[in-house]
Amino acid sequence: MFTADDLWQVASTGTSCLVNNGVYYGGVNLPRQTFEEHVPDIPEFFSRHYTDAHRFGLMSLAQACADAGLDVQRDLQDAAILVGRGGVDANIDSYLAVMRADPATYPVAEALELFVAAEQSVTPSDVALVQGGLTRSRGANFTVSCGCASSALQIGNAQRMIASGEADIAVVTGVDVFSVTLIRNIQRLLTGAQQTYEAMRSEDMPSLLPSFDALMRPYDRRADCINHGEGSATVVIESREHAFARGARLYGRILSQTTTRDGLSNPLACEESGKALVSAVRRCLGDTWDISDVPYVHGGSDGNVVVTTFEANAVRELYGPASRDLLMTSQEGCFGHNGAPAGCLGVALTLLMMNHGQVCPTANCEEPADCLTFDPVPGTTPRALDFDYALSFNYQVGGVKSAILLGGPEV
Repeated sequence: MFTADDLWQVASTGTSCLVNNGVYYGGVNLPRQTFEEHVPDIPEFFSRHYTDAHRFGLMSLAQACADAGLDVQRDLQDAAILVGRGGVDANIDSYLAVMRADPATYPVAEALELFVAAEQSVTPSDVALVQGGLTRSRGANFTVSCGCASSALQIGNAQRMIASGEADIAVVTGVDVFSVTLIRNIQRLLTGAQQTYEAMRSEDMPSLLPSFDALMRPYDRRADCINHGEGSATVVIESREHAFARGARLYGRILSQTTTRDGLSNPLACEESGKALVSAVRRCLGDTWDISDVPYVHGGSDGNVVVTTFEANAVRELYGPASRDLLMTSQEGCFGHNGAPAGCLGVALTLLMMNHGQVCPTANCEEPADCLTFDPVPGTTPRALDFDYALSFNYQVGGVKSAILLGGPEV
């Protein structure tokens, strides 16, 4: 998917782009020629060392700028360039190449090439480096790594930087690449370890090991696995004054973002009551908004039953009996759980829903789970809804919860 229209065509119909090749996976498969057509004029000395993370991040940046009517090399020189990264799969080959190189025997002519590749690729700040170079940015340029909540946190950073006057415009990108080989190996290891694990599991450990060999079904009674996907999503955020001055097309408003954590000693588990998520939402709303103003929530469900449990409990606590009327959906089944892009993607999808007056169905959800305290909009047909406010949720392994409050565009 390249454009907002592409995204809408898939998400609004609940279409799944996941492909089963040993494990279900959402691949981008970006041809080099397509990348060069959309992101031209990059010195080949640097571009030949780009990983997929670089290419995906630059591609989504270029597409977002085209959609916003911005020249990527002229209009972002004073912008904040903010990136969220969760995984390091794209960095491993460059890292290992340096580790394995013997300085005593390595060809001198190739040493500089290896150095450039390593400097661009061995850290999670890889995409921010090349985006800063493409935009000629003189403003803030940094990466946040907080797993699947990474770009959600950067959305919050951008909103606060603009509110404080530190920047007039910020470009937020989430990008991750997962190794399919790694996922297959994990699947084989987990299959072999499952019986032993169940025998030794303690109360502090999650009740279900993840699986990747079936189709993910968020909020469905058959949900028992997570599928991954790769890619990048970019959101352009501006101050009101900056947007109005240039006549920008407005999708909506970023009103607030809050992050909490469950407080558990286990760095891999989540607390199932949903208390931390409730706290994040209430802090997000503050004294300005009421939960009754929010008839739609973009959920962060990746098909994990633990996630569904704490989301259902949080919604019950927040909305009370009115939770049964709440529409709460997830489109992770369209592209797979893609890590860092999830925050930007959730914001983009939610704002598109506001603009279309429709809520996208939960992809791959056909038989809603009994424990749900909300309507997941099962099937493949969008639900009509006229709404001015929405929440978007994202989570990181270890109990981190992010909530973003969104508003419709101002006239």
